[in-house]
Amino acid sequence: MTFDPTFRLRLFSLVVAALLFASPAPFAAAAAARPDSVYLEDLSWPEVGAALRAGKTTIIIPVGGTEQSGPHMALGKHNARATALAGKIAAMLGNALVAPTLAYVPEGSVTPPAGHMRYTGTISIPDEAFKGLLDGAARSFKQHGFVDVVLIGDHGGYQAQLKAVAARLNHDWAGTPARAHFIAEYYQAADVDFVRALRARGLTAEQIGLHAGTADTSLTLALAPALVRMDQLPADARQGRAAGVNGDPRAASAALGQLGVDLMVNKTVAAIRAAQQR
Repeated sequence: MTFDPTFRLRLFSLVVAALLFASPAPFAAAAAARPDSVYLEDLSWPEVGAALRAGKTTIIIPVGGTEQSGPHMALGKHNARATALAGKIAAMLGNALVAPTLAYVPEGSVTPPAGHMRYTGTISIPDEAFKGLLDGAARSFKQHGFVDVVLIGDHGGYQAQLKAVAARLNHDWAGTPARAHFIAEYYQAADVDFVRALRARGLTAEQIGLHAGTADTSLTLALAPALVRMDQLPADARQGRAAGVNGDPRAASAALGQLGVDLMVNKTVAAIRAAQQR
C-alpha cells in the first residue's frame, strides 16, 4: 500500500476542526480555563462576560491620586493602596470585579500651585474633569451589564465629588436595575476608626498625623512596603512639616497598618452589602 504523505496533515486538520466546532461557546470555554482574578485589567472581554454571567455584577471603581507624601513615601501611595484594598474587598464580596484605579484626581490649584502641588510630582486635574472620568467609566460598566457600581476613594479631598457623581448617576438611572454607590465608610475607616485604634495603642495625635504620619505610613507598609523609604523618615516634626509631612511616621509599622487594612476591608464590605439590600 502506498503511504500518502499528506495523510497526517489532513488528519491533524480534521482533529483541530472537530475541537473548534464541538463547543458552541469557545470564548466562554476559554474564559473558564483562565486563572481567576478580580481585576478587570487582568481579564479578556470574554472572561469579563463569563464573570457577569456567573453573577459578578458589582464593579468597584477605586480612586487613588498622585500626590506628595513626604520624602519617605512614593507619589503613588494612594493608587497602590486603593488597588490592593479594592481587590481584598472584591474577594470578600464574592460577586465583584475591580476597575482600573483612577490615579488622576483634584489636588488643588496648579497655577499658582497650592497644597500638595507645591511639591514636585503631584498631579492635579479640575473637579469637572475628575467627575467626568468617573461618570464615563460608570456608564460604560452599566452598558456592559454591571448592576452595582461602587465608588471608593483613598484620599479625603474628593469625597464630596464621589458622592455627587453617584447621586447624578442614580438620578439618570432611575427606573433601571443599575445603581451607583458612594461608600463613605471606606475612607471613614481610615480617617476615624483606624486613628481611634492607634490612639488605643498609645500613639498620640501628633504621631498619627493627618498626612504621611504614622497612620498613613503604616497603611502603606502593610499594603505596598516597597513604596516606603524608611531611611528617609524625617528626624523630627519640624523637618517633617517642611517636607510635606503632617505627623511623625517614625513609629509606623506594617503590623499597625494591618489594623487599618482590616478595618477598611470589613467596614467597606459591610457597607456595600447594606447598600445593595436597600
